[in-house]
Amino acid sequence: MKKSTQISGLPIISILDGNQVGKVKSLVINPDKGSVDFLTIEHEDFQVSVKAIPFKKVVGIGEYAVTVGSESAVIDLNEIPIANQLVNKKIKITGTKVMTRKGELIGEVVEYFVDQESGNILGMQLKLADKEVALSSESVVTFGKDIIIVKEDATSYFLNSVEELEGKSDSAELAEELVATETATLEEDEEVKSLKEKQIELLAGKKLSKDIYDKDGNLLFGEGTYLTAEQIQKAQDEGPSIVVELSMNVEA
Repeated sequence: MKKSTQISGLPIISILDGNQVGKVKSLVINPDKGSVDFLTIEHEDFQVSVKAIPFKKVVGIGEYAVTVGSESAVIDLNEIPIANQLVNKKIKITGTKVMTRKGELIGEVVEYFVDQESGNILGMQLKLADKEVALSSESVVTFGKDIIIVKEDATSYFLNSVEELEGKSDSAELAEELVATETATLEEDEEVKSLKEKQIELLAGKKLSKDIYDKDGNLLFGEGTYLTAEQIQKAQDEGPSIVVELSMNVEA
């Protein structure tokens, strides 16, 4: 689970070549699904059109960066009508008033929280008259530009801690995601296989300019090592962050 503010501003790194393709400029909300569908990109070369990355193309969201498979994940929003429509809706959530279906004003959103795997909005942190509480997205009826509408009994489901938002996902939604995941597994496996092959092709024979360590601090490859296909595969098994480290620390 990530705060929206923990995602905004993060560098976006291509795992394939270790290049930074830009920074996260904004999170594009799909109000019908209650999810973040795209991350728009801030880059000095992207002045004419708006570029973005579909959330489903995000490999991971870490403390220091968002990773994608390659720069091919970047799309031009002007070429994707649905994505462009979502951007133009300008749903921001933070700072938006929260009201019940019967018109009772509850409070204002201070922050919202995103499932970093699926992009689903798990819930919000609300500022009330006398305190702050958390509320799961299960209570939301409408994510609007000016007002977020929630169920009449939403106040009965206030949570004392935002950490409680994790694990509050609706079971039907989880079942739907499971079916979609199973359907896409073969296609994703082929994409991953192709990406790994490109990484090996790009890095094999390159000389490391610094020591590379695994997540536990153990030395994987020493400075001066000429990378082999087997070593690159070992790095891939360690995870995307290790491959990014390799890509950014080889001599041309």
